Amino acid sequence: MKETNNCILLVDDEAQVVSALRRTLMDKDYEIFSAQSGQEALKILATQAIKVVICDERMPGMSGAELLSIISLRYPTTVRIMLTGYATLENAMKAVNQGEISRFFSKPWNDFELKFAIRSAIEKYNQEIKVRELMALVRTQHLKLKHLKQANPGVQPSEKPDDHGHYMPELTDQEIARILKDCQIN
Repeated sequence: MKETNNCILLVDDEAQVVSALRRTLMDKDYEIFSAQSGQEALKILATQAIKVVICDERMPGMSGAELLSIISLRYPTTVRIMLTGYATLENAMKAVNQGEISRFFSKPWNDFELKFAIRSAIEKYNQEIKVRELMALVRTQHLKLKHLKQANPGVQPSEKPDDHGHYMPELTDQEIARILKDCQIN
């Protein structure tokens, strides 16, 4: 999958809507992809690291709610925004529940609000990626610590650091002598 900075995918079966969205975003530093169907959007998502998907609700073949639902399962960090010209409470609830969308906009949209929502969505995506990276680091460090404890069962960390900031347990003279012997230090 190709990684780029701020990739956005616009999904709408009406070419003029995609053109209007592109014009709205042309002053921003985004790499913009577009699709006219849910299937086409999924093909793009399979090859590009998309941060934000902006999708129409009513499209032939696959509704926006269905597409965003698939995206939420396959690409959970991708932030999903719904556009619709037919804003009903039922459609909004369906889209939110199935696609776990972050924002819902009616056509015609407010350019300023949409730009702000996209900027917020990119920040959310970046934070989610950072959290996932930190969680992976914590898991790795936990496994390393577990391995060290298994390899060195008698050594336990101290509750507080010594004068040099090191966490070392208090060792008896016999323990120090055993460690020096084990390390072949006389």
